[in-house]
Amino acid sequence: MLNIVLCDDNLSFLNGLEDILYRLFVKHNLDACISFKTDCTSKLLEHIENNPVDVLFLDINLKNRNVGLSVAEEIRKINKSLHLIFTTGHFEFVMEAYKVNTFDYLVKPISQDKLEETLLRLTNYLDTSNNHFIKINSTTFINQDDVHYIKKDGMKLIFHTKDNDFETYSSFSKIKTSLPRDFVRCHKSFIANISNISHIESNTNTIFFNNSSKCYIGPKYKNEFMEVINVGNSSNNLDSINYT
Repeated sequence: MLNIVLCDDNLSFLNGLEDILYRLFVKHNLDACISFKTDCTSKLLEHIENNPVDVLFLDINLKNRNVGLSVAEEIRKINKSLHLIFTTGHFEFVMEAYKVNTFDYLVKPISQDKLEETLLRLTNYLDTSNNHFIKINSTTFINQDDVHYIKKDGMKLIFHTKDNDFETYSSFSKIKTSLPRDFVRCHKSFIANISNISHIESNTNTIFFNNSSKCYIGPKYKNEFMEVINVGNSSNNLDSINYT
């Protein structure tokens, strides 16, 4: 699911933008939600620092353009991968906006047609580009950073994230070439995202993730998996391996 956040100091505009986006979600059967909206930049930064955000609609003219751009610069320090879409009534800010890696720039008043065009271009980009999203089906994308492990369950794969499970009919052999390198086979039924591992209990062959969810290491995959962890580990979050 795409987590979309809205920030504008005009509450009437915020509510109108939310209404139009939800109509477009329904029209195009998009798996997306407005996870947070605010007119306060400090609350925005706090939310981005503590929650997954995939897309941000940000008013560049929050009181004045310098505030909007400085907020965008702070956002990029926290989250470099979110897709930033600026909204503003001032077209002359466009060149400055793109300095902070902007996906699009919408000039107010924003028509539904223009918003629809941007939203569909974004979902098409997520569908075709090699970025931080994993395609579950034609309308559902999940941020790879949110996935803890993938479980094989019969004909289905279950993508377990910190908040939800996402199911699709597929197999490990079909998806293995499209997964980022941090996704490592650890069991006949599990692929683990090693960037989200908090610790490993080697004596029980159990992998624990940041929200206390867990999967397991199979004997066939243990040596290779532990070699990745110990030698080629790309995780920034691995706290400890308990060998007792």
